[in-house]
Order: sequence, then structure tokens, then C-alpha cells
Amino acid sequence: MAQAPDYSFELAAQARGLMRIAGVDEVGRGPLCGPVTAAAVVLDPARIPQGLNDSKKLSAKRRAELVAEITASADWCVAHASVEEIDSLNILQASHLAMCRAIAGLQGAPDHVLVDGNRIPRDLKMSSEALVKGDARSVSIAAASILAKEARDALMVDLAQQYPGYGWERNAGYPTKDHLQALLDLGVTPAHRRSFKPVHNILCQAKSVSA
Repeated sequence: MAQAPDYSFELAAQARGLMRIAGVDEVGRGPLCGPVTAAAVVLDPARIPQGLNDSKKLSAKRRAELVAEITASADWCVAHASVEEIDSLNILQASHLAMCRAIAGLQGAPDHVLVDGNRIPRDLKMSSEALVKGDARSVSIAAASILAKEARDALMVDLAQQYPGYGWERNAGYPTKDHLQALLDLGVTPAHRRSFKPVHNILCQAKSVSA
């Protein structure tokens, strides 16, 4: 059985005198539309919610319960990078921008940041470390992954009402079969990422047909 995330990385940093530890994660790098969303969380060591884990391993009901517990007990911030920023910067740099915005939005600056993944945002000018699969290893990153996923999923439900027919309330903008078919049938919306290949290809086809 896979080991659940714990507080060991936070304790190791605190042993070095770095007391306020933020976990940071992003969601939404793979979808064809909508923003990329990041969250930063500084847990209260005395009030760590039970059952924190990678958001993908939790039910929607459990995620919602944990969102309430995290936001009631931790210093946290959720931030986004827009579709326009994704298209102008690229998805990696846009996700790092969202991470930096989330960290900057915390009530107090962290002494150390645990970043999910294998790269640290280049604009992050503070003590930090990258943790591959960090959302399954650090409770702080797990908490951030839960907040980011729930915030982005809710945002995509709202966008689905503005642009019906693409199934974003179910697929969160990921390139499912239904979403790809809707792109062909209904066309590209302002919420779609034009730099992403399936969207770009449809735009190119539309140009060639109208030429």
C-alpha cells in the first residue's frame, strides 16, 4: 500500500531554522481551455487536517470536506494564470507564474517553499525545494493540490455555463473524446488555449477553408 504524505519535509526544513513552510501545487496544465491554477498553503502544525493526500486520490466529497478544514486552519492562497498568459508564455512558465502569485498572496511570507514537480519557478527568490510527486509525499503540497483542483473545477463549471456543449463541467477542459468532438462541431471558444495543438490545428483548418 502506498505511503500517505506526511510532515517530514516540513520538519526537516524547520530543523534548519526555516519555520514557515509553504506547499505549492498547480492543476490544469493538460486541459485545452481555461486557466492554470495554483495554490500555496502554510499548515498550522497543531491543526493539520487528517487524510490529506494527492487530490486525484480523493473523492469529490472528501476533497470538499478537506477544503473546508484547510481554509479554516491554514494560511492559503489560490491564484491563476490566464489563457492569454498560457498562450504567450507557454504552459510551464504560466504554471510557475500562477505558483508565484499564490505564494505572494499568502498572509505571511514563507521561509521555505516545497514545490510539487521537478522544477522551481525561476522567479521564486526564496529558500525552496522541488519534490517529484510531492502531493503524495508532503501534506503541505497535498493540501495545495486539493485547493487548486477544487478551485479550478468550480471555475470550469462556471465556464461550462458560458460555453455549453463542451462538457467542461465533467471533463474540466481536458481533451476527452467528447470535448474534441465538440471542438470540431462547435468551434473554438475564447476560453480555449490557441497554442495547444488540437485547438491550433482546428484554427488552421478553419483558416484554410475560408481562404
